[in-house]
Amino acid sequence: MADQSTNPSIMESKPRHPLHQIAETPTHKLLLKQWLKEEELILGRITLKETQIDSVRKEITMLYIFFFLFHSISLVLLFNASSSNDPLGYNKLACHRSWIPSLCSILFSLGIIWAVRYKTDVEVHLEKLLQREKEDGKLLAKCAEELKKKGLEFDLLKEVDALRRAKSLRVEAKEVRKWSARDFVTLFFFTMSCFVLAITRVILCN
Repeated sequence: MADQSTNPSIMESKPRHPLHQIAETPTHKLLLKQWLKEEELILGRITLKETQIDSVRKEITMLYIFFFLFHSISLVLLFNASSSNDPLGYNKLACHRSWIPSLCSILFSLGIIWAVRYKTDVEVHLEKLLQREKEDGKLLAKCAEELKKKGLEFDLLKEVDALRRAKSLRVEAKEVRKWSARDFVTLFFFTMSCFVLAITRVILCN
């Protein structure tokens, strides 16, 4: 009889599951819903940023193609034009006016270099935003898991304040670099532009 009388008290004293505690507490329940909704929004923004980065990278690749395609076609046309005319009279005139295709080549090269650097800056900016969204997602996921595990033991003021401090005090690590990938790309295009100018001069004057 003693055992039967104590069983109900033992069952009543058994702690409820944290999710049941959250479901019966409006503040904890509302906070969990907000965090889960914010996680979905962050996942959507992450997907959007990844799509934007892929698009920018495709545009940069197209700029590379345009650069080489333009100079290749222009050099072929100049070579065909110089070889199809009378070399005695045409070469002097073509060499004298070689500044015209050279100027066009320089302007086109400068435009491509500027466009590539601009698109690269956009790519770097989007990558930073993507990294920030991923960090926010990790923080929210961690807090939501803690809330699910602790239930009513989860200190709303303490944990929410800690989450806000983690977001506000997050400092992006800035590495001091003497050279970056953008600088090497710019140097490469500048070198190729000078090489094209030299070939143009050789084709028209020799």
